[in-house]
Amino acid sequence: MSESETITTTSHASGASAVTGRGVNGDFAVWAPHRERVRLRLYGTGDADGPAERDVPMRRDDDGWWRAQVDGAGPGTEYAYLLDEDSQPLPDPRSLRQPHGVHGPSRVHDHAAFTWTDGAWTGRPLAGAVVYELHVGTFTPQGTLRAAAERLDHLVDLGVTHVELMPVNAFDGAHGWGYDGVLWAAVHEPYGGPDALKALVDACHGRGLAVLLDVVYNHLGPSGAYLPRFGPYFSGENDWGPSLNLDGPDSDPVRRMVVDNALDWLRHHHLDGLRLDAVHALRDDRATPLLAELSEEVDALATALGRPLPLIAESDRNDPRTVLPREAGGLGMAAQWSDDLHHALHVALTGEAHGYYADFADPDALPAALTRVFWHAGTHSGFRGRVHGAPVDTARVPGSRFLAYLSNHDQIGNRARGDRMGEHVPPGLLMCGAALVLCSPHTPLVFMGEEWAATTPWPFFASFTDPELVEGVREGRRREFAALGWDEEEVPDPMDPATRDSAVLDWSQTGHRPHARVLDTYRALIALRRREPELSDPRLDRFAVVAGDGGRRLVLVRGGLRVVCNLGADGAEVELDAAPRELLLASGRPVITGTTVDVPGESFAVLRV
Repeated sequence: MSESETITTTSHASGASAVTGRGVNGDFAVWAPHRERVRLRLYGTGDADGPAERDVPMRRDDDGWWRAQVDGAGPGTEYAYLLDEDSQPLPDPRSLRQPHGVHGPSRVHDHAAFTWTDGAWTGRPLAGAVVYELHVGTFTPQGTLRAAAERLDHLVDLGVTHVELMPVNAFDGAHGWGYDGVLWAAVHEPYGGPDALKALVDACHGRGLAVLLDVVYNHLGPSGAYLPRFGPYFSGENDWGPSLNLDGPDSDPVRRMVVDNALDWLRHHHLDGLRLDAVHALRDDRATPLLAELSEEVDALATALGRPLPLIAESDRNDPRTVLPREAGGLGMAAQWSDDLHHALHVALTGEAHGYYADFADPDALPAALTRVFWHAGTHSGFRGRVHGAPVDTARVPGSRFLAYLSNHDQIGNRARGDRMGEHVPPGLLMCGAALVLCSPHTPLVFMGEEWAATTPWPFFASFTDPELVEGVREGRRREFAALGWDEEEVPDPMDPATRDSAVLDWSQTGHRPHARVLDTYRALIALRRREPELSDPRLDRFAVVAGDGGRRLVLVRGGLRVVCNLGADGAEVELDAAPRELLLASGRPVITGTTVDVPGESFAVLRV
């Protein structure tokens, strides 16, 4: 085939779906604006007597895109790119499938080939939701999307409405958290690849569950990060390494790649929303920030599809503008994670007050985080050594825009041993914590296994293939925790397969005490939240917390309901503003006398007054 026969001069439409140019119809395209020569390498596409691989020259257009049209190529074709005179074939930066890992060739994948059964699905709103965070690789021993689908009945019985998958895009090795991904559009092959993700989403929709996906645009993992070889995708540094080039020269295609990737997850995998990892690490000085641009395009797609597509940000800024509408000067995110509430709950339940938890040792921290969202709201943070955050307008911003949680992957996994709260807190206190989260105006999030007080740890683990990187990760992890005062022997080897295996949920625990009791309580609390509108009412200005005994006794005022929590070890008499008429749910045996409720230690009661 001659060069003239392999070239197409079709211009690149910046707003088009990013599926174009990835070989489905024999069209290949890659952005490499500063390269002098780009070749497309095709594998196994010759005839029986032809070569196992061949190189096709590509032609550059005025926008820095290199293109080729190849007759006979299509779904199943494996390909890679050769840049200038470099002999190393590199995977497509926009690859949809990596069957041989992140260092191998890409494979053309046809999204249209999957048969969906969710045509009647209209989605679920985030307001009123209960979210369940799930890591595919440790949710089951098999660590696959198919195996996760076999456990969906548990989530339906629990009563959650949204499943939030931790990152599933391709990373090096078989096992890892997923935040070391290097190819944003390819589903991790050991999890089952793109069709396995679609099958899980389809199965979730069939059971009434929405599916959110955690995506990471703020950095790349350390192994297989070939993206910078193609173009100026990165500029400057953040906490994890090079920072995405969002506002420098040649940044328009970089931003477009992020937006197209987000839209493709939602459109082609039928996902119901995205969780955006650490958006504070996205350095962006444009007049229209990337997040505002992204939210505008996602809103347009949601309108076209006829279902909600919320974007949920993880942000360390405590900036309420994150969740304000664009027309009000905000970024248009539907919600954000609320670490202040987690930290306040953690200190109140465990008594730990080291590191960033020291800022939350004040007894007022928990009531403040429950009612005002941010404890640091233009106030001094001792951990940061400066003023931090800004106040939330609780008369205008609903609590449903903030996710509340007792635990999540970060707050467990970034501990040296990955130990869960249940290792340090008795079941009674765990159930009190669950009541505070699930009866609050915020959107509750449950981390997998939390609902039965799982004792399996969830430490950091990876399975990189480069020996030097393996040792570097080991040593880095040891140094990090040694600086925090941890004994080196307490830090699991993140590269030992046994560390990943230790994190796999032990499902047999759900049938044994005290785990079964905790699970029953979570189910009852979620059912009560769904049954009693006052418990899911997101209006912060109609919510109050009455605290006593140095913050050990808390009463949540939820319309005509009162949620009484005694975090102390001993029983306590709690005076209410009105006499209870009905006990709706309790983890202990409260005694009601007039307006007084005698609550046993480490227990809660939900009452109607």
